[in-house]
Amino acid sequence: MSALEQKTARLTVLIDPAKKKAFENLCAAQDVTPSQVVRKLIRDHLRKYGVQWRPGGDADESSSAMGDLD
Repeated sequence: MSALEQKTARLTVLIDPAKKKAFENLCAAQDVTPSQVVRKLIRDHLRKYGVQWRPGGDADESSSAMGDLD
């Protein structure tokens, strides 16, 4: 976790147990944690849709982009 992202919040995701195990095995093989991969996925997705956010900032301070996510 970078120095700018020390404040954390929990996100619960429900997925198929076999998919979870495959994901954990892949992460281990790549020497990264599942949390690191998910955080990167979220950052990339926010950038893709032009959502401005500030690490460690208040959730109310971030602006969101509206529109189709597909």
